[in-house]
Amino acid sequence: MKAIVVTDRAAGTAGMTLVERPEPPASINDVIVQIHASGFVPTEMEWPSTWIDRAGRDKTPSIPGHELAGVVTALGYGTTGLSVGQRVFGLADWHRDGTLAEYVAIEARNLAPLPGDVDFTVGASLPISGLTAWQGLFQHGRLQSGQTVLAHGAAGAVGTMVTQLAREAGAYVIGTGRAADREKALDFGAHEFVDLENDALKDVGGVDLVFDVIGGDVQKRSVALIKAGGTLVSIVGPVEARPADGLAVDFVVEADRAELGEIVQRVRDGRLRTNIGDVSPLDDAVAALNPTERRKGKTIIRVRP
Repeated sequence: MKAIVVTDRAAGTAGMTLVERPEPPASINDVIVQIHASGFVPTEMEWPSTWIDRAGRDKTPSIPGHELAGVVTALGYGTTGLSVGQRVFGLADWHRDGTLAEYVAIEARNLAPLPGDVDFTVGASLPISGLTAWQGLFQHGRLQSGQTVLAHGAAGAVGTMVTQLAREAGAYVIGTGRAADREKALDFGAHEFVDLENDALKDVGGVDLVFDVIGGDVQKRSVALIKAGGTLVSIVGPVEARPADGLAVDFVVEADRAELGEIVQRVRDGRLRTNIGDVSPLDDAVAALNPTERRKGKTIIRVRP
């Protein structure tokens, strides 16, 4: 099968190559999925799991990519809940070979059914962005109707999901980003927008939840805005600052079939829009994943036409 592999951590995405690899076998509780579309997160090149296995051993050359939509072609021993020929989407295990390939072996529990009226490209754009927003807001942030959310990176793949889900839940959403992001963030539902380069973040006032995808100085300045009992939710590693009278949570997104179902249903009924940027075929993936311009949404690799 065709697959994108990486071998050199220092080279990052520039070290990607398209090669031929054996099709993966199905282990216990696995399914084999013929991938139609794959999502990619640029920061994967910085994740230890891209380069080492669970025992800390080098696993290169490894296949990156963890979001997929496709069709089940085989079941491993003991696998239940899915069937051959079923359309699925989901989130591959961090430490196993990923989804920038024609086939992937993946635990069945990491997948959810993909309805027939949802395109594979859309399905592949949802797992990381959608689940990150869902878990950050509701599981870790315990968001309630009437609260105020400060959503950093509001025009990005995760930020647009945070904005839409928070607003649907009855929250008031203040998005942030660069000046060029204002129109997009407002279009995806932010009530207000703060230009982090030119506006004063402190003028936002008190908020109940900060959803941080940036870290560093922005995180430190945001902590001062959190009301008593509020929460800082971070996806950029251990928090560097904590609210004086609240919670600070950093988390790594996890696959969850029920939550994937909630997310895709919202896409189907128009409550949730995807933020897809470039869509490229697998043969052109290396160039697509090394853009010369700033990414404007989620990059999707269309593995099958």
